[in-house]
Amino acid sequence: MTVTMYLIFIWVPTDDVLGISQRIFYIHVPMGILGLMAFPIVFICSTTYLITKKDTMDSIAYSAAEIGALFLTIALITGMLWSKPSWGVWWTWSPQPTLTLVSWLVYIAYLMLRAYSPRGSQGAKYAAVLGIIGSVNSIFVYLAAKIWRDVHPEAVVGPLAENDSLDSSMRIGLLIALLAFSLLFTYLITLRFSTRKTEQKIERLQYEIN
Repeated sequence: MTVTMYLIFIWVPTDDVLGISQRIFYIHVPMGILGLMAFPIVFICSTTYLITKKDTMDSIAYSAAEIGALFLTIALITGMLWSKPSWGVWWTWSPQPTLTLVSWLVYIAYLMLRAYSPRGSQGAKYAAVLGIIGSVNSIFVYLAAKIWRDVHPEAVVGPLAENDSLDSSMRIGLLIALLAFSLLFTYLITLRFSTRKTEQKIERLQYEIN
């Protein structure tokens, strides 16, 4: 992470048009990608949970949703911080930011459902269904800038990215930042999964005592 911060704020060149504010890009893009990448995890684990009824799958889905919500929150905040100097407004209702906001609301709904639904398998089933349905929107977030051309830049990484859309040093900085934040993302999900297993043990003990 230290190397990544050095690359972002010192090594990569300053954008000729956007200036210093463009450096938010190296945090905004990885956070957005990883925030959305949690949805496939939620989708796969929720589907597996509904089929197998294994608590482990539910715990992974729950953990991925929490960390995904955290990363997507940071992506939205950094996006607004970048939008103000670039376009003169904090928020624009272009397709990609709007669909990203929808995905964030799905995460919040998922977490609220887990917090306020009945304990046990019933609440987990409701959340699994919501997670599966909500995961579909993450596909449209990635495709949005390609399908609906507007002020928001197109994808700079992935199958839909333009090969010459970034300077080589900028691309290296972005890929290293993406790697660093991916490691952080994986670590946080693993840590949250471990904590979730402990929470489940405590809940079972409280149920047996009562």
